[in-house]
Amino acid sequence: MSIEIKNLSFSYGKHRVLEDISLTVNDGELLAVLGPNGVGKTTLFNCMLRLLNGYSGQTLIDGVSVNDMKVTELARKVAYVPQSHYPSFSYSVFDMVLMGTTPHIHGVASPGRREMEQSEQALEKLGILHLRDRAYTQISGGERQLTLIARALAQQAKVIIMDEPTANLDYGNQLRVLSGIKELAAGGYTIIQSTHSPDHAFLFADSVLALMDGRVAAYGAPKDVITPELVKALYNVEVQIQVGNASYTCVPIISA
Repeated sequence: MSIEIKNLSFSYGKHRVLEDISLTVNDGELLAVLGPNGVGKTTLFNCMLRLLNGYSGQTLIDGVSVNDMKVTELARKVAYVPQSHYPSFSYSVFDMVLMGTTPHIHGVASPGRREMEQSEQALEKLGILHLRDRAYTQISGGERQLTLIARALAQQAKVIIMDEPTANLDYGNQLRVLSGIKELAAGGYTIIQSTHSPDHAFLFADSVLALMDGRVAAYGAPKDVITPELVKALYNVEVQIQVGNASYTCVPIISA
């Protein structure tokens, strides 16, 4: 399932946040959205998901505008994974994932055997079925993030949008979560995720969209568009791009 953005722009009052954003993400592709804090990454996602009004441009899923879809239809096609959070109630991991099946339940019906099986399959796919009965508030940050991704899988949507899925995670959990996301893309999911790390884009992304001042600063394959000049423009730091065995890494230049 492909997702396409055409000339998307948005303002908060007189403050222009996004200006003429266009991109295409195809089946099985993982797009990383890079940019400094406040550049509009979350706003872009909210416009794509119709969570904000007043934007111009279009978001198309397999050629159909999201504006022409009912909320339940959109939810069956696109899942959103926010940054890890603590809910008000101590739901079990299984109940958190089961919530993802809501778009497929009609009226006031309760989840049935099919929804239960979908939730267990999602947990198993991400290797966290053993957490099934644990309280969501009593597992690690990486496990919480994997739970939110499992909820998106239970939603049965083939497009997944993730807002900084590795925020506040330690190094090991970052790699575990990103590896799981990459496996989903390899399995045919279309994934868009925001990140602050050029190295994460090098390691896991198929393409990169870099935003600066609300506009597209660069768009293409990571090895082609992530340059020292781009990193300097985005984050105001000097780096060198180190090339290894088919791998690329940003190495900061530290003044003596």
